[in-house]
Amino acid sequence: MKINFNKNNDGLVPVIVQDNETKNVLMLGYMNEAAYARTIATEKVTFFSRTKQRLWTKGEESGNFLNLVSIQNDCDKDTLLIKVNPVGPTCHKGSDTCWNEENTMSYGFISQLEDTIQNRKENKEDEKSYVASLFREGMNKIAQKVGEEAVEVVIEAKDDNDDLFLNESADLLFHYLILLQAKGYKLNDIVNVLKSREK
Repeated sequence: MKINFNKNNDGLVPVIVQDNETKNVLMLGYMNEAAYARTIATEKVTFFSRTKQRLWTKGEESGNFLNLVSIQNDCDKDTLLIKVNPVGPTCHKGSDTCWNEENTMSYGFISQLEDTIQNRKENKEDEKSYVASLFREGMNKIAQKVGEEAVEVVIEAKDDNDDLFLNESADLLFHYLILLQAKGYKLNDIVNVLKSREK
């Protein structure tokens, strides 16, 4: 990999560190050629510390290492994207990221929908929503709705109306997310089961 360490007078290139699993950005650091070489050799991300003026392997004191997964060079060959499997929090202040964010898996809109469902569940006695009413009726009603929606998806899959098929599929996924939370789980728990089956 050709990296332009000479673009800046200090011989450093910025390094964006991203969690390989969650895809969240964990921190920004800097590397010189020696830090890059040590990172490759040890498979633990090493920076050039501008404060300490020396090579610094993240986790050398705390044990919160950044285990190397991959390194990508940007289009100008002067910025690196390093994907890692972090051990513990990344920020020296103890947070998951240097932006004080939790390093949790997010599925975008689906995660937002799960948060809404959770809110309806927690406030089921006061909410007037459809979801809250399902939680009030209990597990049997929620499971029944998933079964009904699953049958409707199968029926629509055999027909040629894509719009109906997609709408019934959305209904099934929506009710399945409700069922998961009724059982105390979220989508990420199912994803982890699927990952465990990967060969």
